[in-house]
Amino acid sequence: MTDEPAIRPSIAADLRRLGLGAGDAVLVHSSLRSLGWVCGGAVTVVQALLDTVGPDGTVVVPTQTMGNSDPRHWTNPPVPESWWPVIREHMPAFDPAITPSGGVGVIPEVVRTWPGAVRSAHPHTSFAALGSAAGTLMAGHRLDCQLGEESPLAALERVDGKVLLLGVGYDRCTAFHLAEYRVRHPALFEFSAAVHTPSGRSWVTYIDVATSSDDFADLGAAFDPTSAVRRGRVGAADCRLFSVREAVAFATTWLPHHRGTA
Repeated sequence: MTDEPAIRPSIAADLRRLGLGAGDAVLVHSSLRSLGWVCGGAVTVVQALLDTVGPDGTVVVPTQTMGNSDPRHWTNPPVPESWWPVIREHMPAFDPAITPSGGVGVIPEVVRTWPGAVRSAHPHTSFAALGSAAGTLMAGHRLDCQLGEESPLAALERVDGKVLLLGVGYDRCTAFHLAEYRVRHPALFEFSAAVHTPSGRSWVTYIDVATSSDDFADLGAAFDPTSAVRRGRVGAADCRLFSVREAVAFATTWLPHHRGTA
């Protein structure tokens, strides 16, 4: 809790002190509650982010929709096996314009529905963006590359984008997933989803890397003391800001030596 409410100018000032600046492309993982009492809520936070990066910058958020998946893998909660064919037949196809995100918080939903927002086309791991590079960063999100070389994560790396952990931990850092695609012989998994095709709605299956964030808190604990990470407060929230490139490079080295060794 802070002594004063967080407002648009104060949030922008805090972001600038943290190191976010004009022209930056930034991937934001966020908890609105962590900021304390924000006058205007998530809308104010998005306005402050856009103020900080300016007209030449871009704000990116995860807008995942993992519920659009094969019910045989559902565990929280599971559904009866007799329901599986019905779900596969009737699950609404992913539509970037109308399918809501899930499990990523309220700020990404505000970005997703903001005028001019661009969303990538992946039925499971889409991202949404506002700003000058939104179209470029969201283009070409290949179905069998949720978080890899043909995803917005790699696009952000190419433009030297940043990651902002706005009151959340490293377990939410999707940039680390890009490193999972670069280790030798990553595990693979069969995914399914309802999608739109030129001939109409279709239930599709594809093979992709089996990503996991189970050890990202440990990975983040190792990365956090490095000079790549800038730390500070935005409102009442403890925050981290760092380069996508540096985070992915660190994770690509860390994962082969630590994953599966416990």
